[in-house]
Amino acid sequence: MVEFYIPIDQDRKDFGTPNVTGEDLKQITLNIDGWPITVPEGTSVMRAASMLNIQIPKLCATDSLDAFGSCRICVVDIEGMRGKPASCTTPVSEGMKVTTQNASLSKLHRNVMELYISDHPLDCLTCAVNGDCELQDVAGAVGLRDVRYGFEGENHLKMEKDTSNPYFTFDSSKCIVCSRCVRSCSDIQGQFALTVEGRGFDSRIVAGSKNFMDSECVSCGACVQACPTAALTENSVIEQGTPSHFRVTTCAYCGVGCSFRAEMKGDQLVRMVPNKGGKANQGHSCVKGRFAFGYATHSDRMLDPMIRDSIDQPWRKVSWEEAIDFAANRINTLRDKYGANALGGITSSRCTNEETYLVQKLVRAGFGTNNVDTCARVCHSPTGYGLKTTLGESAGTQTFDSVQKADVVVVIGANPTDGHPVFASQLKRRLRNGAKLIVIDPREIDLVNAPHVRAKFHLQLRPGTNVAVLNALAHVIVSEGLDAKAFIDERCDTAEFEKWRTFIADEHHSPEAMESETGVPAMLIREAARLYGGANNGAIYYGLGVTEHSQGSSAVMAIANLAMVTGNIGREGVGVNPLRGQNNVQGSCDMGSFPHELPGYRHVSDPDVRALFEGEWGVKIDDEPGLRIPNMFDAAIAGRFKALYVQGEDIAQSDPNTQHVEAALSSLECLIVQDIFLNETAKFAHVFLPGATFLEKDGTFTNAERRISPVRKVMAPLSGKADWEATVALANALGCEMTYQHPSEIMDEIAKLTPTFHGVSYEKLDELGSIQWPCNDDAPQGTPTMHIDAFVKGKGSFVVTEYVASQEKVNKRFPLLLTTGRILSQYNVGAQTRRTENSRWHEEDVLELHPLDAEDRGIVDGTPVRIRSRAGEVTLPALISNRMQPGVVYTTFHHPVSGTNVITTNNSDWATNCPEYKVTAVQVLVAVDQAQWQERFRAFDEEQQAHVSAAYQEDTD
Repeated sequence: MVEFYIPIDQDRKDFGTPNVTGEDLKQITLNIDGWPITVPEGTSVMRAASMLNIQIPKLCATDSLDAFGSCRICVVDIEGMRGKPASCTTPVSEGMKVTTQNASLSKLHRNVMELYISDHPLDCLTCAVNGDCELQDVAGAVGLRDVRYGFEGENHLKMEKDTSNPYFTFDSSKCIVCSRCVRSCSDIQGQFALTVEGRGFDSRIVAGSKNFMDSECVSCGACVQACPTAALTENSVIEQGTPSHFRVTTCAYCGVGCSFRAEMKGDQLVRMVPNKGGKANQGHSCVKGRFAFGYATHSDRMLDPMIRDSIDQPWRKVSWEEAIDFAANRINTLRDKYGANALGGITSSRCTNEETYLVQKLVRAGFGTNNVDTCARVCHSPTGYGLKTTLGESAGTQTFDSVQKADVVVVIGANPTDGHPVFASQLKRRLRNGAKLIVIDPREIDLVNAPHVRAKFHLQLRPGTNVAVLNALAHVIVSEGLDAKAFIDERCDTAEFEKWRTFIADEHHSPEAMESETGVPAMLIREAARLYGGANNGAIYYGLGVTEHSQGSSAVMAIANLAMVTGNIGREGVGVNPLRGQNNVQGSCDMGSFPHELPGYRHVSDPDVRALFEGEWGVKIDDEPGLRIPNMFDAAIAGRFKALYVQGEDIAQSDPNTQHVEAALSSLECLIVQDIFLNETAKFAHVFLPGATFLEKDGTFTNAERRISPVRKVMAPLSGKADWEATVALANALGCEMTYQHPSEIMDEIAKLTPTFHGVSYEKLDELGSIQWPCNDDAPQGTPTMHIDAFVKGKGSFVVTEYVASQEKVNKRFPLLLTTGRILSQYNVGAQTRRTENSRWHEEDVLELHPLDAEDRGIVDGTPVRIRSRAGEVTLPALISNRMQPGVVYTTFHHPVSGTNVITTNNSDWATNCPEYKVTAVQVLVAVDQAQWQERFRAFDEEQQAHVSAAYQEDTD
């Protein structure tokens, strides 16, 4: 295991221009400064030289961007070529002879550099990036020792700084107008927020008409990373100085799983820099992963264990030992009195694979029950069921990079620019290069009409009609002969296909028959079906807008049916790709967090599977599935369920029908919550165990591509224990012996017991950087693309997916449909991002509604409105938005006081109990006061905060 920090100057080599990729590239041999080298055709002279460790000076060039050739400092001599060409824009040719250094080149390099420095502040000793500045490095490399032109004439040295963005500062006086920031914004992020204004001496970089904060900038950090000077600098670097060392780790936000260099100064985290070697993000990032890490050291962090006998009492701050003993005694007492099935646990999609594995092991081996579930149930459990049934494996089929080979992309029930922004940047790049986009969503998401990207079709369906639209698309493909007959005959169960084909060809699935139900014009569906069905490579990406429905599992299977009927499985550029919401949704499912499945998606009723785990754990495992989260709530209210261990999850805010959840939590005799903050669930707890952030632990996350990535500790746990250590302590106190000394040992056990992880180890992760499962003897380096020659289950299964309308229907009392989602700056329940400057972009949740619905109700922007459903009511500010269709309203759930899930109902997916967050019938009217639940929430919050204060007051008395 690597346990030391890596100095900051390692692993940062920039080759100047991107690597040339492609099949059967011709190899070119040339000579640079007397040294021969062979490189692929299309490689730049600059990159070839860099591969020989010959560093040609550069300013506008970087290997994350195509060559631009504006700075003119990288010129070289090439035998037989007139003038002095720029090495970044000059491709190699066979037999080429290049000279990178001689007297005339050195003089030219210095002269060009002198011009740059003549209009640049010479404050290097006090500059925030002193020692980490490319301009400074190049000046030294070319031997510049004097600037002849002086500073008396017109210059840009007194230009005002733009400090509007909370995370970085733009100092125009230090800008050399190399355009790297502009090109990063357009080519990498696809946002086009930055431009060069003026010409010649008057050229300058501008963001919108005013400043960065008021522009189209999304604060992804690409411009800051690209800047070769101190023109764009992180405020953390300005305040703390440049970092000295780093550890590579994985972002703890969404399911993209970006790799980052956590750059440190001592034990302080200075900045998070996207890792160029990160295969999921390829050196890119978003505002959350790049900048929103301040929550890790926020004053709200709970760093001490606490206990109390009931939730109406103040907390008592205690040692770890006392808290663990208190929790273990309560669990043992309740188990003796009510039996093991009165106990349960909930794992987290925000914790590591190793920690999640331990929690389900603790529940099964320590509590003696299969009553374990995960927050992944409330987002993507239909993915597991639907893909397992059709394709044979409960996970997506591709890498994110695979989208670069897609010709047609379908995005359904997902908003990548907000929920998965780094993948969205890759998608937008492919769309700008010619791929066509079909968006299926009730709301006009950014991708429908983004800068330089526009969807070919937007199927703006009514919430709850995904299956109807998907069936209508399949109907057109089958009836118009667009099905991939050879693929189906070879790869799929033909009997099941014929049954499905008869079903889908029926006229009641036609776009015309479904138009009144879906609200989508039949011709749009027909044209979209022809586009996808006729594509060489068609890829489908979907999100919570597919799974969080009463027909979520049916919709996932309908998506798989579409992919199979068109042959879009088993190669790059195609596939079925779920966009997982949280950082480790895939991993929490892989690790056996469901009550009916052990790690690796193997049913608890299988005696051979149980015997494998029983032999390793030394206990008997119940052969009956346990309770799901909704069943736990119902049983708690009924008095049959008494104790719950919740690690890293806030069910009081994130689960539907909040008042029902609160009633269940209030009924428990022992609630143990392990988290970094006193979240909404912890306010109902009897034991609070302080959690650790991803910066304070070792482990792994598994992203939406099945990519297992390392999480590496960069600072000691502020509470004294990482989450896995707390679980081990509780298990041992219960007599369930766990002797792990490091998370690598937990992964070794996972690999031993789980076929798809057999080849995974920390050593291999350190070697490869990341691994996509399955990783075993058949695929020792992992599996980037699934189902290449055959489906995991053998033959692909077409499944009949009859459309069944949601039970949640509009009427005169509830005439609108509410759907929910996320916003770029906030994450999930907001516990992390609300404690960062990201709140500058989203201070409160609002209700979006169409102008016609607003006009009917006398609502204008900012009006407090009462949203009432069959489950409850809350008050939110209104936002009039043409993104909405009439009859549909939308909100987010990032702020607990908003109470978004007070109004969502108990309706759920027929197969998995995944809540139907996306379809709630509501009425919206102008409000004159806060809803009663919100008033109770504020009062309860004040009471619970006072109980925490009482625990700390004892220290000062």
